[in-house]
Amino acid sequence: MENIENRPKVGLGVMIKNDENQVLLGLRKSPHGQGTWCFPGGHLEFGEKLIDGAAREALEETGLVVSELELISVQDELRSIDKGKHYVGLGFLANKSQGIPKTKEPKKFAEWRWFDLDNLPKPLFEGTELMIERYKEGKIFK
Repeated sequence: MENIENRPKVGLGVMIKNDENQVLLGLRKSPHGQGTWCFPGGHLEFGEKLIDGAAREALEETGLVVSELELISVQDELRSIDKGKHYVGLGFLANKSQGIPKTKEPKKFAEWRWFDLDNLPKPLFEGTELMIERYKEGKIFK
């Protein structure tokens, strides 16, 4: 019988753009990716639709209500398989958002800030960097 603990997890990331064509990034405080900048995101929950999960994660982390989401990237993340981590990462673009970003999970994030796509902070969280590359290339998967 297959061990369900060894199945890949589904990670979700959300690129939120404002009216000035800037993207929202959070500075990570948690041990995984500490000191990197990333889009809001997290794990898909059992029985949850992908878009609903992405919208939920954005709301939980930033307080923003996002809508008009579209899939912009798919990542097959095998980089940490030796540590027991295998992810399928899905990146979404939120074409609309309502509210003002707030640090809703202060143990995970130090702050949320808007950045121009051509002037992003360093270092970027690996999944966020891949989403941006896919978005700029216009290729969902490569």
